[in-house]
Amino acid sequence: MGKEYDAFAGYPEPKEPRLVSPTIRTIKNRIAASYRDHAFYDGDRMNGYGGMKDDGRWKPIARSIKDHYGLKLGDRVLQVRAHKGFLLREMQELGLEVRGCESSQYAIKHSVVPLEYAEQTRLPYHAEEFDLVIAANVVYTTNLADSIKCLREIQRVSKGKSWITLAAYENEDDIEGLMLMRYWVLLGTTILTKADWLEVMRHAGYTGDYRFDTAKFMNLVRA
Repeated sequence: MGKEYDAFAGYPEPKEPRLVSPTIRTIKNRIAASYRDHAFYDGDRMNGYGGMKDDGRWKPIARSIKDHYGLKLGDRVLQVRAHKGFLLREMQELGLEVRGCESSQYAIKHSVVPLEYAEQTRLPYHAEEFDLVIAANVVYTTNLADSIKCLREIQRVSKGKSWITLAAYENEDDIEGLMLMRYWVLLGTTILTKADWLEVMRHAGYTGDYRFDTAKFMNLVRA
């Protein structure tokens, strides 16, 4: 298995804690987000991103990823669930060959780079096709069985270098951390302890890197 690493370090986050409760983000917000259309990308913040715009934040992140993974000109990078393609465009400008796939027709239509339609559990690419695979906010948005399928697909199409994020809480005693994640994450279907995620990755044969998105990491506090 790879190591715990934050490939998106430097991504601007609110300085103030995020206040969460069952009444701040409700089931109505989760229903709106589940379609991953305008409401999720460019609607109210409680339904998703609250307006996903290209404001330059991805340029230093793309450079950092390229340097960290030792990518060379012409190396191939895949982003699973690439949203509007902002990160991929920055990586393309660094001389990398990029591909992106999405299950949201809205994201595909509004992407700044061409994207292909694909579900994360069945990637339409050859084995070991990519020098790096990025899948942020993807693996944990399905049931556990499909999370395992997704991990295996990422492993299959990569040459061994990949990076994912996982919705998590510290351990079985961290009930508050679990509840805060459930209150905040709109599409987080599978939220596990760190130890359980490590076991899932081992089971799936995933050898890439990962980041645990926990309540502490996301600066969530109860309202």
